[in-house]
Amino acid sequence: MTTAGTPGAGLRVLVVDDERPALDELDYLLRRDPRIASVRTCDSATDGLRVLREDDVDAVFLDIQMPGLSGLELAEVLGRFRTPPPIVFVTAHEAHAVEAFDLQAVDYVLKPVRAERLAEAVRRVIAGGERATSSAPDLQIPVELGGVTRFVDRASVTHVEAQGDYARLHTPTGSHLLRVPLSTLEEEWREAGFVRVHRSLLVAIAHVTQVRMDAGRCTVLVGPHDVELGVSRRNTRELRDLLVRRATR
Repeated sequence: MTTAGTPGAGLRVLVVDDERPALDELDYLLRRDPRIASVRTCDSATDGLRVLREDDVDAVFLDIQMPGLSGLELAEVLGRFRTPPPIVFVTAHEAHAVEAFDLQAVDYVLKPVRAERLAEAVRRVIAGGERATSSAPDLQIPVELGGVTRFVDRASVTHVEAQGDYARLHTPTGSHLLRVPLSTLEEEWREAGFVRVHRSLLVAIAHVTQVRMDAGRCTVLVGPHDVELGVSRRNTRELRDLLVRRATR
């Protein structure tokens, strides 16, 4: 097997799914990613295993529930390869996440698959499956208060709130205004585990203590004081995806 992410070369990936619409959709989305060199598809785990024994691939995007050999069973077989390819499970079922990560899966993507979520899975394959938050360096943020500049550890920030063109950093001991737009922090702090839960709010996944669903409305509790924050409907699924991965690694 070749090493994923070889400089100057795109990834050669295999997609295995017994449902043709899902297989075609993954094929289409992956081919649009400039980091992907080629995509092969199979509609059964048995055919996928045959391809993997004959050809080199850099990653496998694998459904779980399939007739005959399941995705989890195929992953167990691949784990006995001399150099197993990275595996990304793509499934409609959350229940198998623990088993998937026990098999050293790089990522666990829930259907229906969104392009940006799949792009994140590709990034994880290239990065060798490391958790984004584990590789992010510690950072101190300079903030001004009464003409005095103080430094706040980013790791202590529980959430960030938009205030016009500025952003307010919230920590367990107080809040600080930063002269940076929320959109800029969203991009720059994504690797450190900050995710948008509302158009005016970022949350640090590491500080989420509870998720609540009430009549279709989602809220999260963050920090040692359990501050309750609303999650928009459009951001609820991404938040749940991230929390599932965090809980199972």
